[in-house]
Amino acid sequence: MRGGVVVAVHRDDAHRFSKRPVERVTLLEGWGVEGDAHAGATVQHRSRVRRDPSQPNLRQVHLMHAELLDEVTALGYEVVPGALGEDVTTRGVDLLALPVGAVLHLGAAARVEITGLRNPCVQIDRYRRGLLQEVLRTNDDGGVVRLAGVMGVVQATGDVRPGDPLRVTLPATPHRSLQPV
Repeated sequence: MRGGVVVAVHRDDAHRFSKRPVERVTLLEGWGVEGDAHAGATVQHRSRVRRDPSQPNLRQVHLMHAELLDEVTALGYEVVPGALGEDVTTRGVDLLALPVGAVLHLGAAARVEITGLRNPCVQIDRYRRGLLQEVLRTNDDGGVVRLAGVMGVVQATGDVRPGDPLRVTLPATPHRSLQPV
């Protein structure tokens, strides 16, 4: 699989929907984005904390492909990197086609293992009315297709900046398809 590039990085120390762009993020092994409200070894998303705060955090890092932003912008939605809450915006790698366990090598040292798909929610429509239907579709068989990026856990600490290279290491076969986490 060919590599890609990091387009932008974001973080927010509070549980807001959009995240602000920064010059770099530090990914901390087993923790997530340093200084981000969603970082932690156990779940940090408020709805998940209410259900069971002891669950492992499989959503330490949210990655989204800039190609999706291009697509929804062409449909008339103004969506910039970080607006949909992702930590890392990428280009050149089909994140949604990766299997569970794929490892993204970001910059010189950081590694993120993909755990699953982001499950888009109604907050996306609160950001831009009608946008949810563009990132949560149904296929010809009636199955739900989630397009709002992937989630992962940090395997190796490192800094990530816009312009950093991104490459993928696939896990051993058989591959498991991504499911919402």
